[in-house]
Amino acid sequence: MNITHFISEWIAAGNSFDTDRYLEFYLPDAILDDPSVGRVFRGRKEIQSYFDSYFIGYQTQTRQVNLTVAGNTAHLEVVFKGSFAEQEIGGTFDFVFENGKIATVEANLIHD
Repeated sequence: MNITHFISEWIAAGNSFDTDRYLEFYLPDAILDDPSVGRVFRGRKEIQSYFDSYFIGYQTQTRQVNLTVAGNTAHLEVVFKGSFAEQEIGGTFDFVFENGKIATVEANLIHD
């Protein structure tokens, strides 16, 4: 699995608001933990709710800043731009991959 390419494609799916394509990057029982919204999303149905609310709902565009890959994990630093209050804010994602898909990811906003 080429994680660098995978992440690039995952960001592209998110930025195009292609929900079906975006969800295909996750295992069916994947877990997305986002402490900045105070919730853990379990499975594709809940991850779709997260995507609909925080990406499509705020017209969020994600730009990769840095990516560190180690084995089956990756740490991604990004900048989010959208119609949310800050209009632009940094963030991170910490991924664990299994069978060529996202098994778990923790998302965090970076507050100055």
